[in-house]
Amino acid sequence: MERKLQRIFIKGGVLSPGELKQIIKMAEDLGYSTIKFGSRQDILIPYKDTNKEITDVYPTINIEKNLDQDRQNIASSYVSADIFPATSWLKGSTYLYILEQFRFNPTLKINIVDPKQQLVPIFNGQVNFIASENEDYWYLNLKLPNWEEVDFPVLVYSWDIPKIAEAIEEFYEETTDISLLFDLINEKIETNNRTIEKKLEIPFHPFPYYEGMNKMGDNEYWLGLYWRNNEYNINFLKVLCDFCLESRVGKICITPWKSFIIKGINRKYKLNLEKLLGKNGINVRHSSLELNWHLPVENKEALELKKFIVRNFDQNDISTYGLNFSVSNISKNETYFTSAVIEKNQVPTIIKQYKVRPTFNVLYCKNFNPNTKEYITYAQDVDKMELPGLLMELSKLYFEKLGENDNSDENMDIDEKLEKEVYQCSECLTVYDEDYGDKASNIEPGTLFSDLPDNYCCSVCEASKETYKLVKI
Repeated sequence: MERKLQRIFIKGGVLSPGELKQIIKMAEDLGYSTIKFGSRQDILIPYKDTNKEITDVYPTINIEKNLDQDRQNIASSYVSADIFPATSWLKGSTYLYILEQFRFNPTLKINIVDPKQQLVPIFNGQVNFIASENEDYWYLNLKLPNWEEVDFPVLVYSWDIPKIAEAIEEFYEETTDISLLFDLINEKIETNNRTIEKKLEIPFHPFPYYEGMNKMGDNEYWLGLYWRNNEYNINFLKVLCDFCLESRVGKICITPWKSFIIKGINRKYKLNLEKLLGKNGINVRHSSLELNWHLPVENKEALELKKFIVRNFDQNDISTYGLNFSVSNISKNETYFTSAVIEKNQVPTIIKQYKVRPTFNVLYCKNFNPNTKEYITYAQDVDKMELPGLLMELSKLYFEKLGENDNSDENMDIDEKLEKEVYQCSECLTVYDEDYGDKASNIEPGTLFSDLPDNYCCSVCEASKETYKLVKI
């Protein structure tokens, strides 16, 4: 049985070492020796009815008071700024300023993300602000409860993000029409919107390796830390916070992968940090086979399934670099954001009184890019023992196709075979494609075959127009 967990909301997944020390002190007072990280860049502790007596002593910590309330954490890609691909104008300070202006507690999942990074999911929120190429302007994608997925009709100004998010929360239940919602927001607040001149395009990048000590500029490093059981020892975290304060590291960032990253470690402190990690027995080089997994928190069955699959990957010496995986329960109707999904099927009600082996579905996203938001079924109703082999097949397929779509239609599925109707000369098999016309015969692109002059002939073999047949290629 899964334990109830109480969330500590961390706006944008970023907090100072001092703030983390306060949370650790509260966790100690509650009698806990570890904390967990959540998939929305929050912190989780076990819930007890008696927690309130102690949490009330810490008024500055934004903790979930009532588990029945529908509150959400704001997710952001601040964690990826300066260390992974980024939109040129979007700096860490921009995220921090926007996050600081949120003066309300959201009930909708809000994402503030850079489309050029892959560490933080872009479309798994309900209100998704996505940076555009225009400085300080963002696309807005909406997946509101009881709505079809829609896009906001204008680009949103950086400094308007908090008040637009708050207005959406106020009005979205009154309508399911984006035009009316837009009008209601504009009547409520003044905004500095901008016309959308270019459709949002999300470039594909393989999922990054986010652990270990890594170079950051000429004189700094960043450190990524991951615990495979998501049980972060608070004694070690206290020592790490002290190190950050002493070395003037201002922020600690939580990732959606239940890990955290510390950026801006000056080179002169690097050796001290390595010694600190070594003395505490901290492993900073896990295999990417096990790093790139999204699991439901406090789900031992999902964790065991992941261990079983990773063990098989390792034994078969398989690479999964650039891919990520998740384990899900089909009954929860979750929003996925990984390259491949292992979906556990529900046991039919009629046989619940009998012990039966669970079955699983394997899905993968179009082009293995989670940002396409389109998942394709690879296998259905398979046994647990079949999963490693199926996922290894998918991994090989990913590497075979990697890069093939870089300069072509990015929305084309890897298995999709496009069929097109064209006219073909029966004599020499030359094709007349209406989209391209016939430059050699001075026929403009877009000219229908039926509109060609009667004396039109094949530009290669000079066969007459009558020899052309309609075919599919």
